[in-house]
Amino acid sequence: MKNNIYKKLSVWYKKFQISKTPQMNLVWGFFLYTFIGFILLSIPLFHKTDVSFLDNLFISTSAISTTGLITISIFDSYNFFGQFIIMMLIQIGGIGYMTLTTYYLLFITKKITHWHSKLLGTEFTLPNSIKIKDFIKSVIVFTLVMEAIGVILFYIAFTNSGMESLKAIWFSIFHSISSFCTAGFGLFNNGFEGYHDNIFINTTISILAIAGSLGFIVVTDLWYRLSGKTKEISFTTKVIVYGFIFLLLSGTLLTYVSEPSSTLHSNHSLMTSFFQTMSAMTTVGFNTIPIGSFSLPILLLLTFLMYIGASPSGTAGGMKITTLTAMISILKSRLLGQKKITFLNRVIPFDRIYIATSTFMLYTSLIFLFSFLLSYSESFSFDKILFEVASALGTVGLSTGITGDLSNLGKFFLIILMFIGRVGVLTFGFALLQQKQNELKKVKSDDLAV
Repeated sequence: MKNNIYKKLSVWYKKFQISKTPQMNLVWGFFLYTFIGFILLSIPLFHKTDVSFLDNLFISTSAISTTGLITISIFDSYNFFGQFIIMMLIQIGGIGYMTLTTYYLLFITKKITHWHSKLLGTEFTLPNSIKIKDFIKSVIVFTLVMEAIGVILFYIAFTNSGMESLKAIWFSIFHSISSFCTAGFGLFNNGFEGYHDNIFINTTISILAIAGSLGFIVVTDLWYRLSGKTKEISFTTKVIVYGFIFLLLSGTLLTYVSEPSSTLHSNHSLMTSFFQTMSAMTTVGFNTIPIGSFSLPILLLLTFLMYIGASPSGTAGGMKITTLTAMISILKSRLLGQKKITFLNRVIPFDRIYIATSTFMLYTSLIFLFSFLLSYSESFSFDKILFEVASALGTVGLSTGITGDLSNLGKFFLIILMFIGRVGVLTFGFALLQQKQNELKKVKSDDLAV
């Protein structure tokens, strides 16, 4: 009887998947994991104190979206099992649930179905030079290697700082996964403020976050180059790396020069400037000083960096460096009167330009819309609201300290933003609005003055 029910449910679910677009499948998949996480976190057995249903939903969404915004203390509210559930949600959200599913199928059957390829193409934006099978393998292997290295480095750092061995093991595993997946979840109530002068921990987090945020495209591309499969690094990787380095160095320099040294801890101003710039760009969301103590110009700078984010097909959120590059290229080519859109003497295909402009418009519109909504529902200053919105949509997790004091409506707005940020603004838009080809109405050409 049970087997028959299971078979019927399995058949129904497969038909449901096939009937939906890849974008809708992706949205439903992340929604399902978010809901499962919410149900598990709502079990009182996993709590240290009473936690409301809305806070459990907020934490589950924040974990699966690898954001890191929290309304309650993770360490004080959930016991080991609750923290473990959060960690697993972070891992699933960080590398993508479809990646895990496809890797399992690839391991068992040695092949990927066309349906899985379509979904992966939706979840990850890949250049034509990279094969899906190679990409999946590099994601899994690179993730396991980097997180294992992170556990070892964190364990050394925590034990050297006086933490007992058993606690250090758990804290190392949790923070290694959180750092690489750029989740920003921590088991310390004040972030890493207690380690602001610890060069070893600052470096460990930075290495893991940068490795995850630069993206699996870069990793796969470098593997191709080192193994001799290609003779040069792809254009996409060059754009990602050049853009990332420029923004990281510029942000660090501006923060170091503009912010009072007393705010940045006088003896470690440069390290603090680098860490917080890196934290915003990679969307890892950790802090070594209270974010609310930054001056308004630096808060605006960090907001911009969270808005941009890092690399596509990585663990970071944000609009992506490649989207920013495409928008700059459009402006440059238009001002120079060029018919083709170029960057670094390469022509960018129009289909990529369409994706970039759509992402830019939708992403910016969502930041405006939800900043507008939160301005009505909350009583905080606009700079704090804008920062919170950019952090939620960019799946960053940095906050000026207002998250826990938001109204229930404000928390619900952030839950929606975090979910959209993880799925991807364009994917979410496609899932809601995309129609089948035969349902499209006939259109005619006309002119529009712009």
